[in-house]
Amino acid sequence: MDLVGVCRAFVSVSERGSFTVGAAAARMSQSVASRRVAALEERFGEQLFERTSRRAVLTPFGREMLPVARQLVQAADVLLHEAEAARRKPWRLAVPGICSTAGLAHLVAEARGHGVTLDLRVAAPARRLELIHAQQVRAALLAVPADEATWSVPLGLAGVRDPGVRRVYLETLRVGRSARGPARRIWIQPEDDVPHIRDPLTRLRDAVGLRPAQLVAATDLTTAAAEVLCTHDLLLCSPAQAEELALTWRPIGELALSRGFALAAAADGNPQHLEGRLGGAIARCLGAGTSAGTGEAGDRADTAEGAEA
Repeated sequence: MDLVGVCRAFVSVSERGSFTVGAAAARMSQSVASRRVAALEERFGEQLFERTSRRAVLTPFGREMLPVARQLVQAADVLLHEAEAARRKPWRLAVPGICSTAGLAHLVAEARGHGVTLDLRVAAPARRLELIHAQQVRAALLAVPADEATWSVPLGLAGVRDPGVRRVYLETLRVGRSARGPARRIWIQPEDDVPHIRDPLTRLRDAVGLRPAQLVAATDLTTAAAEVLCTHDLLLCSPAQAEELALTWRPIGELALSRGFALAAAADGNPQHLEGRLGGAIARCLGAGTSAGTGEAGDRADTAEGAEA
């Protein structure tokens, strides 16, 4: 028995004194209202109404049951309202600054198609971690090592000129004592200024004999890109970013680097729920494949390799 449904019919009929009017107010047919009230009477073993040709009058037993039935219906309405509000509650999601406006817009639009409302917060890696710990967002795309990542984006070096080689080796950037002009620098954008990317690159810099100043952490991507566009410097970036900036991208010869991302949720969230619905859209927004090396990012890396073969 649908206890809420039969109580709703009982309450509506009792308040209006008529099965016809009460059924219409409860948005059900008169026959449905009659069956529901009859089922409730059978369950209780007592009549709720004295029926006449024109009116439905509560019996003494009906008058006793009405307040409790009304409370049950009201509680059910509150529950349904709260469930709908919770379902429509926006997911405040912290995302990396590497995502383009178009990518974020498509992510939000696709989320709406799945019944999810996103409220995006663009932030640097450390800030995204702070936001999720402080529960200022419901979920965040965190920067993680490649072996912990759900989505991975290959990183390489991009510059204005085509290097004429399949890979760029950092040792080729080493300058001799007699060299003239400034040494070529590698710019690290804020999204990649994290230990699992910065530290291996720093160790490689030292191992091949580059100067400390040849590896620079930029305060923002615009500054780094501007330096690369007007010099012979190189930008550590993804193939998609290089394409957007009209730069030539190559993988690093001595080291395989990639950005890794994983979705984390605050205490009141379920990352699997969001990931299951929007995993593909998130991957497209990041320009990423999966941690297994599939997807758009992997395709672009293979294309870059094949173009030079």
